[in-house]
Amino acid sequence: MSKLSRREFVYMMAVLGAAPVFANSHTRMTDTTNKLEDYYKLKPFGNARFLHMTDSHAQLLPVYFREPSVNLGFYGNFGKPPHIVGEKLLDYYGIKGNKRLEYAYSCVNFEEHAKVMGRTGGFAQIKTVVDYLRDSFGKDKTLMLDGGDTWQGSATALYTRGKDMVGAMNLLGVDVAVGHWEFTYKAEEVLENVKALNAEFLAQNVFVKETSMMNGIEAFDEDTGHAFKPYTIKKMGNARVAIIGQAFPYTTIANPQRFIPDWTFGIKEDSMQEIVDMIRETEKPDAVIVLSHNGFDTDKKMAEVCTGIDFIMGGHTHDGVPEAVPVKNPDGTTYVCNAGSNGKFLNVLDLDIQNGKIKDFKFTLLPIFSDLIPEDKDMKKYIEDQRLPFLKELTREIATTEMTLFRRGNFNGSWDQIICDALLEVKEAQISLSPGFRWGTSVMPGQAITFDDLMTQTAMTYPETYARDMSGTDIKLILEDVADNLFNEDPFYQQGGDMVRTGGISYKINPKSKMGERITDIVLTKTGMKIEANKSYKVAGWSTVGAQSEGEPVWETVETYLKNVKHISKLKVDTPDIIGVAGNPGII
Repeated sequence: MSKLSRREFVYMMAVLGAAPVFANSHTRMTDTTNKLEDYYKLKPFGNARFLHMTDSHAQLLPVYFREPSVNLGFYGNFGKPPHIVGEKLLDYYGIKGNKRLEYAYSCVNFEEHAKVMGRTGGFAQIKTVVDYLRDSFGKDKTLMLDGGDTWQGSATALYTRGKDMVGAMNLLGVDVAVGHWEFTYKAEEVLENVKALNAEFLAQNVFVKETSMMNGIEAFDEDTGHAFKPYTIKKMGNARVAIIGQAFPYTTIANPQRFIPDWTFGIKEDSMQEIVDMIRETEKPDAVIVLSHNGFDTDKKMAEVCTGIDFIMGGHTHDGVPEAVPVKNPDGTTYVCNAGSNGKFLNVLDLDIQNGKIKDFKFTLLPIFSDLIPEDKDMKKYIEDQRLPFLKELTREIATTEMTLFRRGNFNGSWDQIICDALLEVKEAQISLSPGFRWGTSVMPGQAITFDDLMTQTAMTYPETYARDMSGTDIKLILEDVADNLFNEDPFYQQGGDMVRTGGISYKINPKSKMGERITDIVLTKTGMKIEANKSYKVAGWSTVGAQSEGEPVWETVETYLKNVKHISKLKVDTPDIIGVAGNPGII
């Protein structure tokens, strides 16, 4: 396999008549015309095609999604994708001035571009693209991969317990899938959905506890303890390809274990190496692909410590990375890819397989511009049918905004701030805490905020709120713990997501300090008084991972607040004083 540089990603702009951004041996020229149906026509290459999407978070309809203005990278990931944002990202890839690419990959001029180009994604549009790319290349030579976080993130997914998304995946023609938020339903619901799914649901790193098996809980393989099938072998034309599943390794830490008490998770890099070695020796495939939900930096480390993997098709951290990033390991190179989130992108990986190995490849990160792609009629009808029973509630208007509301960045976004402010006001608290989730779409200035919009920020199976007294020491410990999950030097100790969102306080953070020393100078914004270690404060929050809280679902809290506010005209977003980030291309 030939070496790929950072500039070797493939993109085409047939409708706009634009030339490909980069020109080298890995750039695939497209057969362009001015016809809409040729927009995603890729010049033929190779004999095996992988289509990959991830982290759609149940967004069946096209959405607005603002890319981050803060995505900090440190140590070995300083200044490397995806930890480059804004103008620096445009400079890095040489795409400044290309409005379509600017809109797809960065937050630069987001409002301006959104007015002209509209929404992105949408399963009816995605199906149009997938069907064309699969049919034109050859159905027998194409596989569709789903990287997880598909069954959660909307009201309809919550109401149907993920079943609306299982049906959408089946209609889309997904062949292989892995999971993360899929496991936030009850275990029996997860198994029901897996049974209804036409795709193979893989996970080499999810096991049934020995005590649970002794009590009659079934495993996919009682000898190994795997809860799900760990890998599969697929025939792609004349090639045989192995696909190994990697679920989110910290599911029972980042999400409630009470829903899935009999399963254990972990990175399991030793288990991964054993499976790769076994597959290489006994199955003798032409290529080994890992379909992962580790997160981008974690995937890069796995590519360093595990050998024999050709490509890791990753997800979890919502990074739309327009290249296959090469990672060296003792036996060669593994390429790491990520396909963004919310249905905004589709990865296309074409392999030229000859004599039992990959001779060459072409990689494409395709933005799904909804304004340019006709909807697939069958998928459109399916989506309408799924939404119809809830349509009156979904389209109910709650408030209006003249500000862009978004969630995506290492610290508070404007949507996060609304949630934090709602918790402060409705719960009559001094401090509010909201999880650093990366899922959630954007609302544009001038739009009405509907219940549907609110649920894209809050729809989950443990939404209950709380209000309780906490000491200053406990508040600092919470901030320190989340900061370590985000900024730990070792990617295997990073759990993805972003910093806990806060209301009512400001603080300083040095991401490169040691655990327990990153957070200083926590101050109540209302009074300007520093938090005292032994003093008690009323704190409101939601989404407790341990025992279930007793309060109302957070969407009720936020709706109460928005109905009182009526219109968002000014919003002070609480952001910490970040120390040690001068010159870091991961922050604007």
